[in-house]
Amino acid sequence: MLNLTLTHTAEYALRAMTALAMKGDKLPVNARDLAAETEIPVHYLNKIMRRLVDADFVISSKGHGGGFKLGKAASRISYLDVLKVAGYDTEDKRCVFGRGGCDSNHPCPMHDSWSSLNNNFVVWARKTTLASLKKSRQNM
Repeated sequence: MLNLTLTHTAEYALRAMTALAMKGDKLPVNARDLAAETEIPVHYLNKIMRRLVDADFVISSKGHGGGFKLGKAASRISYLDVLKVAGYDTEDKRCVFGRGGCDSNHPCPMHDSWSSLNNNFVVWARKTTLASLKKSRQNM
C-alpha cells in the first residue's frame, strides 16, 4: 500500500526545487550549476525541469544569464505538488507483502499500518510547502 521509497525522479525533483527555493528571488540558476549543487546528472535534471516548467512551478529563461527559478511563491508549492509532477502516485495500492489484491476488504497483516503511514505522509506533503525550508533553516 505504501510507496515511501521515492523514485530517482521524485527525489531529484525535490532536490532541485529545494535548491531553487533556498535561493529565493535571486537570479536564475543555470542547469549545470543546479546539477552540480544537487548532484543530479544534468541530462536527467533537464528532463525533470521540463516537467516542472510545464506545471508552472519553474520558470526557464534561455541565453546568457538564463536558467531556472521558481515560477510561484515557495509558499504556494507543496512537497506533494512536486512529487505529483515527478510521477509519485498517492493512490499506489502496492501491498507490502506483494499481494495484488490487498485492500480493506482483503487486507494483508500490515495493511492498516501501512495505509495509515501513507495517509499521514500524503497529508504532511500536502501541508508542507517549499517556504518551510527557509523557516526550518533559520531555526537551526
